[in-house]
Amino acid sequence: MNPTTTKFPLATGLPPKFVWGVATASYQIEGAASEDGRTPSIWDTFSAVPGAVVNGDNGDVACDHYHRMPQDVALMKSLGVDSYRFSVAWPRIQPHGSGPINPAGMAFYERLVDELLENGIAPWVTLYHWDLPQELEDAGGWPHRDTAYRFADYAMMVFDKLQDRVDTFTTLNEPWCSAFLGYNVGVHAPGRKDFDASLAATHHLLLGHGLATQRMRAAETRPHTYGITLNMGTADPAGDTQADRDAARRADGMGLRLYLDPLRKGEYPADMVEDLTARGSAMPVQDGDLEIISTPFDVLGVNFYFGQDFAGTDAEGSTHEANGDPVVRAVLPDTPKTAMGWPITPERFTQLLVRLHHDYPGLPMVITENGAAFDDQPDASGYVADDDRTEYLSTHIAAVAAAREQGADIRGYFAWSLLDNFEWAEGYAKRFGIVHVDYETQERTPKQSALWFRASIAGMRAS
Repeated sequence: MNPTTTKFPLATGLPPKFVWGVATASYQIEGAASEDGRTPSIWDTFSAVPGAVVNGDNGDVACDHYHRMPQDVALMKSLGVDSYRFSVAWPRIQPHGSGPINPAGMAFYERLVDELLENGIAPWVTLYHWDLPQELEDAGGWPHRDTAYRFADYAMMVFDKLQDRVDTFTTLNEPWCSAFLGYNVGVHAPGRKDFDASLAATHHLLLGHGLATQRMRAAETRPHTYGITLNMGTADPAGDTQADRDAARRADGMGLRLYLDPLRKGEYPADMVEDLTARGSAMPVQDGDLEIISTPFDVLGVNFYFGQDFAGTDAEGSTHEANGDPVVRAVLPDTPKTAMGWPITPERFTQLLVRLHHDYPGLPMVITENGAAFDDQPDASGYVADDDRTEYLSTHIAAVAAAREQGADIRGYFAWSLLDNFEWAEGYAKRFGIVHVDYETQERTPKQSALWFRASIAGMRAS
């Protein structure tokens, strides 16, 4: 199928210097889980828990990127991308979460950076994408304050080795997922279910971000771009009731403002502090923490997948949970869904970006993840004519262009993901890649969406 048919017009409306890229994460693609000194992360441990991951899958092999890296960089070059966002695996660099650097683990990322630069692709480093060394979790994990300082030490190991060749360093990917899915809901590693622990994890993740940013900036030998990546959606009331409006406020507070307010304003949102106090909970703030957390940074990474509504009543109409907490019930908009069951809401992408521009002004944004899982059907050659994903990318890139027209300072877009990969608790059952991976042969085949993405990039560069 021709990927540039009128059914999917090429992306337009973005400037020539707009950065186009693809993104991945270490545990999702690298494999080589016990090679060259790497020790277990919380995801290795979590994946071994019966029932934690679909089909009992794990990242032991994943996409075997650790051994196939040059091939994957060549694939990126063929797509014409400007930049590659990848994460560094903490257990490769500092296998015990403390102590000296592991030269063999660091050498892989040095080879990766060199390969990217030789192919004209700018490396975009994420220092933490969820693979905490298991030994640090055993010592308390992110709810333990010391982990923030251990993270800053690890970040400096990577920075010292790569700062001569890498321009952009982002500290954390999606701290909400690390804190709430990992420590409160328990569906992500390390699988704990403790609300107060998740609050402590949130605070210490942000503290680690601030500490690492301060130390990198103080040690730089040339200017760099520093940032953090947050996953964000929209939180609208499901109906025109005070309970629904309050539910939407709480969801927005816990999902967005609890992170951006301390990062940009040096304080946690007053309404959320009041709500937490009412339930006997609090962020474990110590003197000077918020000054560290609000250390200036240069770029906000925005990960967007969908927006949703919130109701303040449960299915029986009650406004309070059994423990007395107010009901905050997610209601998915009535739109087509992805294979994850997520609604497709490009107009809410524009809504989010414009809101960020108005509420947190003066901070450039880059879309660091956006994409969709669908039930791909490869043909005999491995090619996937993924109309649904191609349309998703088309409408969401148009949503970015619409937000820019309304003043939002958005400077780049990274498609999630380059490769089909280990999709966390979903294992290998869900595919987000614009490149199909045959997990038995490790054969990579660009899908229709990849060819459309390549043609769009080429078209906008030529305009």
